[in-house]
Amino acid sequence: MPNGVAFKDGDLYIAEISKISKIKGVESKLDNPGKPELVFDQYPTDAHHGWKYIAFGPDGKLYVPVGAPCNICDNEEKKPVYASITRINADGTGMEVFAKGVRNSVGFTWHPVTKNIWFTDNGRDMLGDDVPPCELNTATKAGQHFGYPFCHGGTIKDPEFGDKHACSEFIQPAQNLNAHVAPLGLKFYTGSMFPAQYKNQIILAEHGSWNRSKKSGYKLSLVKVDANSKTTGYETFASGWMDDATQKVWGRPVDVLVLPDGSMLVSDDQAGVVYRITYKG
Repeated sequence: MPNGVAFKDGDLYIAEISKISKIKGVESKLDNPGKPELVFDQYPTDAHHGWKYIAFGPDGKLYVPVGAPCNICDNEEKKPVYASITRINADGTGMEVFAKGVRNSVGFTWHPVTKNIWFTDNGRDMLGDDVPPCELNTATKAGQHFGYPFCHGGTIKDPEFGDKHACSEFIQPAQNLNAHVAPLGLKFYTGSMFPAQYKNQIILAEHGSWNRSKKSGYKLSLVKVDANSKTTGYETFASGWMDDATQKVWGRPVDVLVLPDGSMLVSDDQAGVVYRITYKG
């Protein structure tokens, strides 16, 4: 089942759990695109955290996450491709693990100035309502480790695997998010429609918790980032998909996209719609 797409040089790249395919020159044959051609098929077949969000980075490579095949497990020595973000060349060659210790990322983007990748990571379950936090991370180079399964939220040692490493050995989260909010897609706001204070700030989709006694997430959050790429705030940008009093949910944000006119699209996989957010002053 296709679950992520990316577009480069007229070609549409399609992600499935274990492989990447592409349709060449898709815009010239939308009525009959034909059978996709295989690009790469060596990713694990595990359905657990197997969904793929894919995107091309500033380096021209396709970034592809591989989630941990479990809630909590240590596969680093056995199969280091698990719990990672990988990247491959557009022709499917040169696959490498770019970031390690990433439990389940279903969204990433690149800073418009520094060009560093920023990505969400869904925290582990079964440690309680408020532990651990989900994470927003940024990588400044290939090969960095972000803690899973040994450390969560930068400081919380895992009860099963935490004694293997100190939390100080890993890259700290750029921003700890609320627990179990299931952060997915995110974008830096690069348009000119919204007020100036939103420029180059992160808007991310919180899909919402599934096993917390009181639901969390179900909104868009704003993460403020300064000129030195340090986060300075984490607050609600748009809400209303959940009634806080009754805990009734009618929508779950998945991803965001900034359009050329500066407005923003938001996808919702519960209501099955795409919203457009505009600003008129």
